[in-house]
Amino acid sequence: MPQRDEAPIRAAWALSDPLLTEYYDTEWGVPVRDEAGVFERLSLEAFQSGLSWLTVLRKREAFRAAFDGFVPDAVAEYGEGEVERLLADAGIIRNRRKIEATVSNARAAVRLRETGTDLAELVWSYAPECSPAPAVEAEVPSASPESVALARDLKRQGFVFVGPTTMYALMSAIGIVDAHLVSSHRRGCSGIWNADGSRSDARWESWRGVSPTPR
Repeated sequence: MPQRDEAPIRAAWALSDPLLTEYYDTEWGVPVRDEAGVFERLSLEAFQSGLSWLTVLRKREAFRAAFDGFVPDAVAEYGEGEVERLLADAGIIRNRRKIEATVSNARAAVRLRETGTDLAELVWSYAPECSPAPAVEAEVPSASPESVALARDLKRQGFVFVGPTTMYALMSAIGIVDAHLVSSHRRGCSGIWNADGSRSDARWESWRGVSPTPR
């Protein structure tokens, strides 16, 4: 960890814009465990495909307004009229395939919940036994066995735009893994992972009921 008088160490992607820096310092890697929160992040990761995360962040509040706060039950009810409304909304990324995928994924999330497991529980059930501990940017993974397995399971449940790389980005963003450099001032910010990548047993125990072991 950096000394108090040293400048904070951040990922390279967090340095190019103040909005990215704020996101890195306050949100990236902090656990998100509610269904709507995980659905929002999954949806935004899909919208990012082929674009930059900064583009998505700049439009995030507009996305939330346009998609009813990413509550799956609300989005699942969207029909062609709502899709056309979204395509006309200049505040969001107007890509028909991604918009229709978000609606389809909301319906998949509702169906999943009807089986007794919500989206957040399913995604978190693929947390690994240990987190990576990258010393340099080149050591930060872009996928993992768990993200491959999660992507496979989500596709089986009817989700789309959920490839292994996208799912690893999601897992990093919501604290399922700690992808911060070991020298970063944000390393361990989730409270779930120790700096060396081992689990914080007390926090896992407090979250009993969601298996941290991949299927």
